[in-house]
Amino acid sequence: MTSTQERPGVASAHDIAQMNRDYTMFSWSVQGASTPMVMTGGKGSHFYDGAGQSWLDFSSQLINLNVGHQHPRMLEAIKKQVDQLCFAGPSFATEPRGLLGKKLAEVTGLAKAFFTLGGSEANENAIKMARLVTGRDKIITRYRSYHGATMGSMSASGDPRRWPVEPGVPGVVRVFDPYCYRCPFGKTPDSCGRECVSHIEEVIQMEGPESIAAILVEGITGSNGLIVPPDDYYPKLRALCDKYGILLITDEVMSGFGRTGKWVATQHWGIKPDIITCAKGLTSGYMPLGAVIVNGRVADYFETHMLWGGLTYSGHPVSCAAGVENLAIYEEEDIFARVDDLGAHLAARLEAMKAKYACVGDVRYKGLFSVLELVKDKATKEPLAPFNGTSPEMNALAGHIKSKQVYAYSRFNFLWVCPPLVITKEELDAGLDVYEEGLAKVDALLGAGVAAD
Repeated sequence: MTSTQERPGVASAHDIAQMNRDYTMFSWSVQGASTPMVMTGGKGSHFYDGAGQSWLDFSSQLINLNVGHQHPRMLEAIKKQVDQLCFAGPSFATEPRGLLGKKLAEVTGLAKAFFTLGGSEANENAIKMARLVTGRDKIITRYRSYHGATMGSMSASGDPRRWPVEPGVPGVVRVFDPYCYRCPFGKTPDSCGRECVSHIEEVIQMEGPESIAAILVEGITGSNGLIVPPDDYYPKLRALCDKYGILLITDEVMSGFGRTGKWVATQHWGIKPDIITCAKGLTSGYMPLGAVIVNGRVADYFETHMLWGGLTYSGHPVSCAAGVENLAIYEEEDIFARVDDLGAHLAARLEAMKAKYACVGDVRYKGLFSVLELVKDKATKEPLAPFNGTSPEMNALAGHIKSKQVYAYSRFNFLWVCPPLVITKEELDAGLDVYEEGLAKVDALLGAGVAAD
């Protein structure tokens, strides 16, 4: 996968990387150990590095570049808005802001949107709104979750990334996940009584129902193992929230906007949350934008009560224009149907990998949102790498994939397949073929009983 793509500008790739290292800071990194790849351009499912090489983007950057790199319609919409109006303060009404809010209400069935600049801010404001509307303090979240890097959203996460900033924001209560492959209640599909929901009800009773403002969950868990819930999980969770007057907030930052073949993942299970948070696929990453989309009850409350929140760039006209065009592309280019078709093909290949390779313990998928869970032993389900850690075998697998110029996301003992939604079947198969080569290498290492280099 090489390209003769010319690199713009005059600085060398080495100089660009060094300048970034010397004068900027990188997320989730020990700065002295950062080795950033230089990116100079992209098209569709590929991007180009500083050496002019083409990489297959098998993780859509941060699982957000849904319509692919440099989509012509997105570029044109942004340029058009820049020529007309680059900025308006958050108290002003603009056409793109109004159009995007209206469209989000239509596709989610909710009422109004409050715009942020990303998913972390969306979750931060959703928590604040839930507390204001209900007059309650506590937020129930799940252990295998990630909701952002601001103090509130980080505190709401179960992910180990919250540990260094604890105790964080008070009032967060965590429960276990609908993780069928590793059921925390020791159940099997045949013996399960949906303890992952009845457990939450017991926690509600122990914490005091009158103190709980909301339950905040990812539509489908993203960076903590892509946990797809059983089909009756969300209907039961919705009923539980209704029983106790608790708001249901679903974080669709990663799983929303076509990633699973629906506008939001919970539409697969026929339920409607009270609040939806989103970002990433809202603009496919072309401009920073997030949103808190609320139902009529929440919207009506703030008709007569102060919304204690504000952002200088809320409703930014260029970001909103990008969102309007992005959503139009989903519909007019029939992206969701593509996701359904390619998702079925991806599912078949993943299931075949599970059957073929000893190191593949489980595969989970919905549309083009999928993961392989890797193990040292299928019988014991011993992870290929420990929780919050890595292993020589995982490093060997990631190294092989990178050597073939496929950009992939791996973490702990998980390997994701989340390409741009515009990927072709041929490109998808090419990337999966590279994955299979790597899995065969891991099987060989495990079978030989030796550690990888």
